[in-house]
Amino acid sequence: MGNRVTREDFEWVYTEQPHTQRRKEILAKYPEIKTLMGPDPHLKWIVSGMVFTQLLACYLVKDLSWKWIFFWAYAFGGCINHSLTLAIHDISHNVAFGNKQARWNRWFAVFANLPIGVPYSASFKKYHIDHHRYLGGDSLDVDIPTDFEGWFFCTPLRKLLWLFLQPLFYSLRPLYVNPKAITRMEILNALAQFSIDLIIYYLWGLKPVIYLIAGTILCLGLHPISGHFIAEHYMFLKGYETYSYYGPLNWLTFNVGYHMEHHDFPSIPGCRLPMVKKIAAEYYDNLPHHQSWIRVLWDFVFDDTLGPYSRVKRLCKLAKES
Repeated sequence: MGNRVTREDFEWVYTEQPHTQRRKEILAKYPEIKTLMGPDPHLKWIVSGMVFTQLLACYLVKDLSWKWIFFWAYAFGGCINHSLTLAIHDISHNVAFGNKQARWNRWFAVFANLPIGVPYSASFKKYHIDHHRYLGGDSLDVDIPTDFEGWFFCTPLRKLLWLFLQPLFYSLRPLYVNPKAITRMEILNALAQFSIDLIIYYLWGLKPVIYLIAGTILCLGLHPISGHFIAEHYMFLKGYETYSYYGPLNWLTFNVGYHMEHHDFPSIPGCRLPMVKKIAAEYYDNLPHHQSWIRVLWDFVFDDTLGPYSRVKRLCKLAKES
C-alpha cells in the first residue's frame, strides 16, 4: 500500500470523472447495452416482501427482552433495512416503474422507507443525483467527508468510531456541505414515516419501533454490509476513485457492489449490472476491485494510508438545469 503516512488532505484532481468517457466508449462499441436500461419488473415485489417481513417481525419481537431486541435488530432486521436503503438507491434512478412514472417511483421509495424507522428516501433522492453528476465535486457531492472528518478520524480507534457513526455523518453532512430547501416530498415522506411509527407503537408498544430504528443505525454503521460505503469510492489505489465488488453480498444489496458499472450506466437496474460487466468485459476485468467488504473495513481501520481523506475531489461547474 506504499509508505504508511497518514493523509492530510483529499486527492485533488483536475480531470473529469472517468465514467462519462467510458460510458460513451462502451455504448459506441456495444449499443445493445441500451436494451438493459429500463425498469426491473421484479423490484416492486421483492421490496414489498421485505417491507411486510419487517412488519411481521415487529409483531414477533414485541414481547422479547431488550437484549434480544438489539440482537435481532443487528443480525436480521438491520440487514433488511440496509438492503431497503439500497433498494431506495435503485428506485431513486426510477428503475421500479420507469422514467415515465417518476411519481410512482417516489411514492414507492416512501413505502420502502417504512421499516427503516426514520424518513430517508426523499432526501436521498434530492442529493444522490449530485453524487452522479458531480462525482467528487467540492461542496456538491455530499458523499465526500468533511475536512473535520478527515482531520480528526485518522487513527485506528477514531476510524472505528467513524464507521460506527456513519449514519449520523451521512444524515447531517448534507446540511453542512450543501444545504438545500426542504421539499414537499420530504415533508410527505416524514409524515408517512412517523404515522407508521406511531401506528406500530400503538399496536405493539415501543420495542418494535426500537427494533426498526436500532437495526437501521447498527447496520448502516459497523456491519459487514456497510463495507460497501468504503469500498465504492475510497482511494485504495492512487488514480482510481470507483471500485466494484463481485462477491456474494451483492445478493443482499441489489448488486450495489457493481459500482463502476452503476456509475457508468445509472439507468440500468442492479439486477442487470452483471450483464454490463459480461458484455463489456475488457473495460472492467483489468480494473482494480475488492474481494471482500469485511477486508475493506479491516484495511480502512488499520492501514495508516487510508481514512476519510482517501477520496478524490475535484472542482465542478454547476450544470444548467433543464
